[in-house]
Amino acid sequence: MPRRLILTSHARNEDRILEWLLEPSQPAVRYRALIDLLDCKPSGTEARSALKEIAERGWAKDILSCQYSEGIWESHSDLYYPKYTATIWRLIVLADLGLTAGNPSVKASCELFLNGWSRSDGGFDSPGSTRSELCVAGNLARTLILCGYADDARVRSAIRWLTENQMEDGGWHCWPHRAFGRGTLDCWEGLSAFAALPRSKWTASIKRSVERGAEFYLRHELFRQGKEYLPWLRFHYPVHYYYDILIGLDLMTRLGYSDDRRLEPALNILRSKRRKEGYWLMDSIHPDLGRGAGYRMKKSVVRPFVLEEAGAPSKLITLSALRILKHCENY
Repeated sequence: MPRRLILTSHARNEDRILEWLLEPSQPAVRYRALIDLLDCKPSGTEARSALKEIAERGWAKDILSCQYSEGIWESHSDLYYPKYTATIWRLIVLADLGLTAGNPSVKASCELFLNGWSRSDGGFDSPGSTRSELCVAGNLARTLILCGYADDARVRSAIRWLTENQMEDGGWHCWPHRAFGRGTLDCWEGLSAFAALPRSKWTASIKRSVERGAEFYLRHELFRQGKEYLPWLRFHYPVHYYYDILIGLDLMTRLGYSDDRRLEPALNILRSKRRKEGYWLMDSIHPDLGRGAGYRMKKSVVRPFVLEEAGAPSKLITLSALRILKHCENY
């Protein structure tokens, strides 16, 4: 019998919030709520039904409906641009939503990246690049693992590349030649690939890389690095390659650091952002150019990828937040 999710000061809204997350209109959210919040087994009838329906209803169906037959979205000549609606960004979201290469459309996209984006140095980057790039390598490794390619030699190679390209302080950096051995919280993608990889597949080098990477994030309390950066304190999805504290908390709990006291400042921010009704809002859609961003971007450069409206109650953010609190507060 699944255990009851306790929402502490929001207990009076418990049933309503769970009913909202379990609505059949978004089976991807329903499936994860059953597994992550209510401890249902993946083999159970409700979970199997929700998993099957992910490609048939909701966001995943909408994304698949505009895919070309070759596994491509938007541009046949470029799988990366336009940001953030080209093939790579849509595949990342489909994997997050729970689809795998068991779906022929997803498999076609995965094969495009496996066959065309593997680099000779061991990681991933776009065709024409001579060296792998951290954000691309981490994002693709994680996505391909989620899609069922954890044992593919090219994915295993990318995992090795991520361990070998960690900075001296335990972090990672998108531009290592400028990093002077120091990582940045923005480069979370390597750890996310390790978090997606089943523990049974962790080597000694992966375990050590995870320990060093987690310590880097915990040492900075997930958001204390340099001048305060307000977009890190706002919640978003899709995240593409951007960072915020919800990503940091998600990674730390998935990697086994739920009981580390250095999470508390970030957890306090998470708790404070909860609405009295029991849900969390989608604070912004990337690129987040709101207060404190410190940069501008021409609207013609990007096409925001929107699943849930900014400023509105978010099932995706609420689901993630409740999963984190469940792990950290022993719900």
